[in-house]
Amino acid sequence: MDKERAGIQSVEVGFSLVEALAQARGPLMLKDLAAAAGMSAAKAHRYLVSFQRIGLVAQDERTSRYDLGPAALKIGLASLTRLDPVRLARERMPTLMQDIDHTVAIAVWGNHGPTIVHWEECAQSVTANLRLGDVMPMLASATGRCFAAWLPREMTAALLEPEMERARKARRQDLPQSEEAVSAMLTEVRERGTARVVDTVLPGIVAFCVPVFDASGHIVLGLMTLGSLATFDPEYGGAIDAPLQAAARQLSRDLGWGATAAD
Repeated sequence: MDKERAGIQSVEVGFSLVEALAQARGPLMLKDLAAAAGMSAAKAHRYLVSFQRIGLVAQDERTSRYDLGPAALKIGLASLTRLDPVRLARERMPTLMQDIDHTVAIAVWGNHGPTIVHWEECAQSVTANLRLGDVMPMLASATGRCFAAWLPREMTAALLEPEMERARKARRQDLPQSEEAVSAMLTEVRERGTARVVDTVLPGIVAFCVPVFDASGHIVLGLMTLGSLATFDPEYGGAIDAPLQAAARQLSRDLGWGATAAD
């Protein structure tokens, strides 16, 4: 092993205890914590003594159970404040694009609605006429439906209501035209964990958009992909939707989601 890869094995071994506490639903007894970390209780106890001294782990004197200490909280909060969701997402876009072999994009909630802020175009991309900075419609796009499903209604009502009116006037049967229809659509989006549109923005084009959450469980961005029906799997949970959702879940976890929000 070269010098750059050399490390301190005891640190790596001891961290398994911290990781086990982070993944546990609550404080653990020594034997349970040791088992979760894959070591003997005696060995685990020696590490825990040192971790307690530096505040990484705390022990309840009444129950003797161990939990993460104040130093762990301090480190976690410092890490969260330095996270940039868009930067993290951008770093993963090339790999995601290769996995699904279709164009992928990142959208955030801007002053005028869901806005495209990054675009990775694959070799078999379709002519979508979308550009960075474009604001997506709330009802006709997967991106709009995704944000509408997870944002508070007071943030989206001003955009949804005019679009419903336009859909009624244009007699767009492919779009919801009433509060009840919109509510039912957004409920389905939340239940499936993904928003999908077919033939609504462009003929023959399918799009999915999935939410990415922060540590508080709030949507911070949407991961979107689109393609032609001729090459794009439009099925929920299919070859496109499944890896897109998996990428969004992992990114959400890396942003701290899961500790306080349901997976």
